[in-house]
Amino acid sequence: MNKIRVSAVVFSCLALALLILGDSYKTTSNVAEAKAVTIVKNDRICATDHDPERIANAEKDFKEKKIAKGLLKAPNAKGKPGSGTPTPTPPPPPPPSGGVINVYFHVINQGSTTADGNIPQSWITDQMSVLNAANAQYNFSFNLISTDRTTNATWYNGCYGSAEGPMKNALHQGSAGDLNIYSCNPSNGILGYATFPSSYTSQPTLDGVVILDQSMPGGNAAPYNEGDTGTHEVGHWMGLYHTFQGGCNGNGDYVADTPAENSPAYGCPGGRDSCRRDPGLDPISNFMDYTDDYCMFEFSGGQGTRMGDQFAVYRAGN
Repeated sequence: MNKIRVSAVVFSCLALALLILGDSYKTTSNVAEAKAVTIVKNDRICATDHDPERIANAEKDFKEKKIAKGLLKAPNAKGKPGSGTPTPTPPPPPPPSGGVINVYFHVINQGSTTADGNIPQSWITDQMSVLNAANAQYNFSFNLISTDRTTNATWYNGCYGSAEGPMKNALHQGSAGDLNIYSCNPSNGILGYATFPSSYTSQPTLDGVVILDQSMPGGNAAPYNEGDTGTHEVGHWMGLYHTFQGGCNGNGDYVADTPAENSPAYGCPGGRDSCRRDPGLDPISNFMDYTDDYCMFEFSGGQGTRMGDQFAVYRAGN
C-alpha cells in the first residue's frame, strides 16, 4: 500500500512538472510568435478607403476641376451666340510634366531595435529608390527632405485606428504637394493605407501614406518586403484606385488601358483572365493589384496620365 501511495505521489509530481513546463513553453512560444511577421499569399491588405459613394463624388469633382483647368474639354460645348460657326476646339493640353515631390518620412517605433520599428536609414534610402524607379517613366521623382523618429507604442501599434489622428496631427509637414510617409505596425494584417488627393482640402493633416515597416526593403514581411507596398500606397496618394476596383462592371479604376479585373490577384498567376468579356489578361504586374512584390513592376500609360492630372488638380501649388 505504501509503495502504491509513493508511486502515486511521484506520478502526480511528474504530471505537475510536465504541465508547468508545457505552459512555460506555450508562453515562450507565443511571445516569439507575437514578434514575428507572418504573411501568407492572401494577406496583402490595403486599407485605403474605396467607398463607392465617396469615389463617385470624388470623380465628379475631379472631372469638373479638370474642365476648369483646361485638362478636359467641356461636354456639349457650343459656338458663340449668333456666330453661325462653332468655336474652334482648343488644342489638347500637353502631357503632365511630373515634378519633384518632397518627402517627410516619419519612423514610429516602440523601442530602439529594428524589431520594435526603429528601422535603419538604409531601409528608407532603398524605399525611396523603389519609389523613384516606379515613377520615373512619368517624370515624377521623390526627394527625401527629412526623417524623424518617434518612440510611442500607442502610435506604433494603433497607427491604423484611434492613433492615426494624434500621430498625424503631431508630425505632418508640408502642403498638398508634399508626401508624408509613416512607418509603423498597422493592426489586423494591414500592410498600408493612404489618402486620396481629393481628401486634402477637408483633412490636410491626415494626408499621406502609412506602411508596415517590415514591408520595406530589408524587412521580413515576405513576399511583400521589396518596397512595393510603399509604391502601391503612393499610387493611391497620387489618385489611383486598385486595378480590380468595381470588378468587371462600371468604370472600374477609371483608367482605360488597365484591363478589367474581377478580384485581387495574389502570388503571380500568369495568364489570369477574370473578366472574359473584356479584352486583355488581368494586369497582375501592375503596382495597384495585390500580387507579390516581385511580380508587380509597372504603372500603365493611362495611370501615368491620371497621376499627372490628379497632381495638377489637387496638389500642385496647393
